Amino acid sequence: MGRYVLRRLLQMIPVFFGATLLIFLMVNVMGDPIAGLCGDRACDAATAAQLKKEFGLDQPVWQQYLTYMGNVFTGDFGTAFNGQKVTELMSTSFPVTIRLTIVAVLFEVVIGITLGVVTGLRRGRPVDTAVLVLTLVVISVPTFVTGLLLQLLLGVEWGWIKPSVSTDAAFGELVVPGLVLASVSLAYVTRLTRTSIAENKRADYVRTAVAKGLPRHRVIVRHLLRNSLIPVVTFIGTDVGALMGGAIVTERIFNIHGVGYQLYQGILRQNTQTVVGFVTVLVLVFLVANLLVDLLYAVLDPRIRYA
Repeated sequence: MGRYVLRRLLQMIPVFFGATLLIFLMVNVMGDPIAGLCGDRACDAATAAQLKKEFGLDQPVWQQYLTYMGNVFTGDFGTAFNGQKVTELMSTSFPVTIRLTIVAVLFEVVIGITLGVVTGLRRGRPVDTAVLVLTLVVISVPTFVTGLLLQLLLGVEWGWIKPSVSTDAAFGELVVPGLVLASVSLAYVTRLTRTSIAENKRADYVRTAVAKGLPRHRVIVRHLLRNSLIPVVTFIGTDVGALMGGAIVTERIFNIHGVGYQLYQGILRQNTQTVVGFVTVLVLVFLVANLLVDLLYAVLDPRIRYA
């Protein structure tokens, strides 16, 4: 196991540098940060040159990237154009988005897997058909429509929740935004679990466990569900980073000042340091989540061994 983890960590190094280099080139080459900094009125040549020198934009792109990566390893993600450290923005936004992501993943795990198990065991019955139709509707409706409808009904019309979330955003305030963020992924988890349960239900090891006289709940939990969760865990593991990075719409609807909000503001204002810094951390989240998913395979399936 230790050798496998070490090998995976070494494999993550080129992936990390490749992903950060790609986003760095996309942000710095395809846009004009100085134009965004100056606003609607274009800067004069002297001011533009001074700003480029101040933010290191007068250097070649490869040198800018090396300087940026050197600073990243010291914990410095640069300074936004408003003079605020990017690490300060991260310290206020990442905790909020992490809480939002935790709520969303809990919805996926609890509701998605439960519905998937129920429908997988009752494939072809009315409850299976109803859940399939419901998940299809959820997948078909855009997230911003779902969020606005829930905000209008639960917040404005019925007054059950606050229409917008406070700055610190406690877990209790993030239940509805978390449900909105997880809605599409929850539907996919339900369908994926249903399909996996229905396929493994006919496997030989399940029939053997039933023939041995094991209790039904033990057959389902210890044998059927455990082996059926491997594709589900894969999806949820990769979805963690997607939820954190893709929360822009949800955070805008509920006025949550998290990672999605900061990315939106950075893109809108062409604030390259903010965008590159936040995406760099999200790349690390993706890599760590994928490593944890691979390690969970051995926990779910004892036949999997890592050398």
